[in-house]
Amino acid sequence: MAGNREAFERFVEIFYTQKRVREAFEFLVADEYKQHNPTIPDGPEAAIRMLTPKFDGSPDSRFEVQRILVDGDLAMVHVRASGPGRPDAAVADIYRFKAGRIVEHWDVLQPVPDHPVHDHPMF
Repeated sequence: MAGNREAFERFVEIFYTQKRVREAFEFLVADEYKQHNPTIPDGPEAAIRMLTPKFDGSPDSRFEVQRILVDGDLAMVHVRASGPGRPDAAVADIYRFKAGRIVEHWDVLQPVPDHPVHDHPMF
């Protein structure tokens, strides 16, 4: 669906690149948002509260988008997350759309190793 792709690309720009959590969530996340990360409660307001310090409130944190995939009602963004005092991480955020809004989220995070066994780890 072109609509989901365009909307998701805009969401990714606002959320990951510009780090404007509330604006991104108000733009595309539905009230019935279900969060599968076990450390964040359901609902957009809970996610905004939990994520704002990591994004808006952390000017030295960076989220480098590596790729975006959209297939029907599912979308995924692969990100390299970095910030002071913590190792870089490879992040895959998966979202489900319903009626043009994000209604569900899953994530997978993995630390980027300091000494990989090859020259092409993760990205």
